[in-house]
Amino acid sequence: MISTHWEGEEVRFIRNFILFLAVCGVMWAGGGAGWAQLPEPGISQESPNPLTDTTMAPGKMLLFDLEARFAKDVLARGGAGFADWFAGDGVALGNGAAPLIGKVAIAKSATWLAKDYQLSWTPTDAMMGPSGDMGYTWGHYEGRSKDANGNPVLTSGRFITVWRRQPDGTWKVVLDAGASEPAGGGDCCKLPAQ
Repeated sequence: MISTHWEGEEVRFIRNFILFLAVCGVMWAGGGAGWAQLPEPGISQESPNPLTDTTMAPGKMLLFDLEARFAKDVLARGGAGFADWFAGDGVALGNGAAPLIGKVAIAKSATWLAKDYQLSWTPTDAMMGPSGDMGYTWGHYEGRSKDANGNPVLTSGRFITVWRRQPDGTWKVVLDAGASEPAGGGDCCKLPAQ
């Protein structure tokens, strides 16, 4: 049964999520045009620190933890690790690629080996839905590989990951979308040097 009474927190979550998707749509549709909302050069945009971020609620911390475990698994196992985190009905939206719908399609596409391609990312922020069973993260990603001549190749951009708790209590990715950064996108949100 669908409730006709919306709590303020539910409305705020949905409004923020729709606004975020709209901003992402402008970025993806407009090439580099959507990057105008980036901070001014020289202004640091760090990932939230749970010791200083007053918005760091348990749900947000859970989403950051899921992202950290997801990223660690992908660095260790490559494409197989990436695909394993998706729900059966998950969707992957790649920059300039057709949508991959369902875990089987995602697994067929995510065939890279960790030794050939290293995908890493850092969430910038997260929001858990009011019911505590769905939330999203967004941030910056980098992909490192080598071209045919052995020269390093770096790709980078923005991502959004939508998480949903499964009936068995585990959390899976139901939507992962990324958009490449335009050339000269700046250093405002790069991953820390390792």
